[in-house]
Amino acid sequence: MDHSESIRLMAAEKYLLGELAPELREQFEEHFFDCRECALDVRAGAALVEHSKVVLSQPVAVSPFRVPVAVPAKAAWFAWLRPALVVPVLAALLVVISYQNLVTYPKLKGEVAVVNQPQILAAASLINANTRGAGKTVVAARQDEPFLLFLDIPAATRFSSYVAELDGPAGNSEWSLTIPAETTKDTVPIRVPAGHRGAGMYTLVVRGIDSSNPKGIEIGRYPFELQIQN
Repeated sequence: MDHSESIRLMAAEKYLLGELAPELREQFEEHFFDCRECALDVRAGAALVEHSKVVLSQPVAVSPFRVPVAVPAKAAWFAWLRPALVVPVLAALLVVISYQNLVTYPKLKGEVAVVNQPQILAAASLINANTRGAGKTVVAARQDEPFLLFLDIPAATRFSSYVAELDGPAGNSEWSLTIPAETTKDTVPIRVPAGHRGAGMYTLVVRGIDSSNPKGIEIGRYPFELQIQN
């Protein structure tokens, strides 16, 4: 899935609402890992949903002296217009809109401005990192900034695709990325997204995927040391 298709399908909105088919959901997840604009859309939508849940979960005070009155069936359609319901809902929407205007949107606008500016990223080649006796590969990057890894994946026609997974110093998986087989003909550039990472040894694990091995067969481990610059 490319960016234009994501916009046409309104994929970010449908993703948050759980309305994407499983196949499209996987394609969109692969896309927004590399598309900062779609990732920001998902983050903004998720923030809106979470803050709406918090505000709307607050109990509505109802006067104990109010006596319920039977409402005709036709009038029931307009029950939501009663002040007891309209006022809390409008207050909740006002809180959400104010939070977006004062906090969420300015922050996202700043992040988009940074992305649109030319930037020099730290980079390292892992081409020989899988070879015994090879020297240690070092990536010197600033905290909370992305960096690039260049990788050569051994060609194997029996694999229909590949998965690259980044393991942290504690062995925990930070993320995974699907790599189409046709892109492995050349050196594969992988942009590691920004994150609050600590210095230490990381490993990029590559697995080959085919119909008989949907979970993948490990074909290479590429260790590197991440050094955090001030």
